[in-house]
Amino acid sequence: KGFKADKKTQNILKKIKGNGKDTFNTILYNAVKTYTIGGDFFAEIIKDKNKLINLKPINPGTIEIVGDKYGMIKEYRQSGTESQKTKTFKPEQIFHLPWNKTADNIHGTSTFKKITIDNNGNSGVVEMHNEAMQDLKTVFHRYVKPLIIAQIDEDDEDEINKFKAKMDKTVKLGENMVVPKDTVEMERMSIPQYSTLDPLPWINFLEKKLLRAEGVPSVILGDGQDSTEATAKILYLAFQQMVEWNQLFIEEQIEAQLDLKIELEFPASLEEGEEKTTNTNEQTPKVLTPEQSNKKARKISNMEMKNGKFK
Repeated sequence: KGFKADKKTQNILKKIKGNGKDTFNTILYNAVKTYTIGGDFFAEIIKDKNKLINLKPINPGTIEIVGDKYGMIKEYRQSGTESQKTKTFKPEQIFHLPWNKTADNIHGTSTFKKITIDNNGNSGVVEMHNEAMQDLKTVFHRYVKPLIIAQIDEDDEDEINKFKAKMDKTVKLGENMVVPKDTVEMERMSIPQYSTLDPLPWINFLEKKLLRAEGVPSVILGDGQDSTEATAKILYLAFQQMVEWNQLFIEEQIEAQLDLKIELEFPASLEEGEEKTTNTNEQTPKVLTPEQSNKKARKISNMEMKNGKFK
């Protein structure tokens, strides 16, 4: 939803154009998409007399991160083409967002690894989902257009191929075909309903597994028919925590690497105020901060009991 910053910072960020057609917001959008896909986002920090004037995104596939023997980033190397030599950058010349770092890695981790490869190194949920969808496509196709096995009174291979080509054309165009009497015997090979395993529950399971691995609830993507209103709110609230952590990561890296302080705005939050339910006068409980919860607990503990009820 954009960002907040003081006037001086806003004036600096308004002048950032990236490749010439960017804005600071589109660069951040590019950054999140790129480090989610590849694990890292790189942009060249361009300054004029120590004043930031531009951030130019770089293809992460061309960047090599070089570390020293202590595990500290020493430099970045950008591989060139045949007409260009390898370009070297100092650490302070590159804006680097490493997402999902593990242990002492100096690079981020792509989210694709957890959805394309399982813990045993086998095919992941994405390939299984694509395979199931292809199988389902074949099943439905055979319902509509069954295979035809034709037995013809002919041994010549050329004549058999001619008949097959004629029959294929007839089926494709939906035309009628006339053959001599008692020369052809045909058998339709279709897939009877309920004769195979229903692939839909398996596909639905894989989709849920994929969404859990990626960390995005289905209700965020507009597929919330299986969720009640209360469940959908909990799922959104859980997803909100991940988005806010993502925003915090970006804010801290911008301050640490660019010496600029911004605050990314959250699109919509369920934590503000109380909402009434649709069919009753009950109210949705307000999400309390730890301080509010402790204050409420102290207030309850100080109440006096009278006639079995809190007074």
